[in-house]
Amino acid sequence: QVQLVESGGGLVQAGDSLRLSCAASGRTFSRYAMGWFRQAPGKEREFVAGDRRYGGNTYYTDSVKGRFTIARDNAKNTVYLQMNNLKPEDTAVYYCAASSEIVPGRRSSEYTYWGQGTQVTVSS
Repeated sequence: QVQLVESGGGLVQAGDSLRLSCAASGRTFSRYAMGWFRQAPGKEREFVAGDRRYGGNTYYTDSVKGRFTIARDNAKNTVYLQMNNLKPEDTAVYYCAASSEIVPGRRSSEYTYWGQGTQVTVSS
């Protein structure tokens, strides 16, 4: 079992930055591929960024490449999502998720454990 708790969301203006954190319970955190997803009102949950098991390779959806960075700290059982140059279209509830696969998938069905989500609102 892995429990995930996100934090760091908030209301910001376009162009601002935020760093989301996802703290995981358990001693096997490094064995999971980690992903960040987001869901805007009326839209499907979409993959944002992922980090493979044990770290090393990262993956992003095209709309956030060059602006968002996923990173993990296995010593702290935490994965981060640094979001720079935020845009109004980034407004959504952001979720972190853990997958037992080696490479983080882009489909939410590939993830076993989910956090409760944290709201990010970007005003224009």
